[in-house]
Amino acid sequence: MHEGPQSISPTRDIFGAPLEPGNILSNEPGYYEAGAYGIRIENLILVREEAKHSKNGTSWLGFDTITLCPIETRLIEPKLLTQPERTWLNQYHSTVYKTLSPRLSPAEKSWLRKATAAV
Repeated sequence: MHEGPQSISPTRDIFGAPLEPGNILSNEPGYYEAGAYGIRIENLILVREEAKHSKNGTSWLGFDTITLCPIETRLIEPKLLTQPERTWLNQYHSTVYKTLSPRLSPAEKSWLRKATAAV
């Protein structure tokens, strides 16, 4: 995340603003091979209070992904994914499909079904 003033980073400026429910951040995991290539996924995430963990006046925060765009699975080698990574991707794609498909034509819905198929 590089927009700020909120940030989650080991190099975060000590004067950065704390995270609060309602903030929107970008989550940008990536992989880079020096001098060869790089790939990065950028999703927006909404900061929310995590009620089930908030106790005794202490608030925990969690995130909801609000970007709803399929991740191109032809660029993924499924056997390299851990089970939690595979679960996250499949749940994300399920949410994308369930949220967007009611707004689409039959042809668009068919495309989205293929683009969000489980890996």
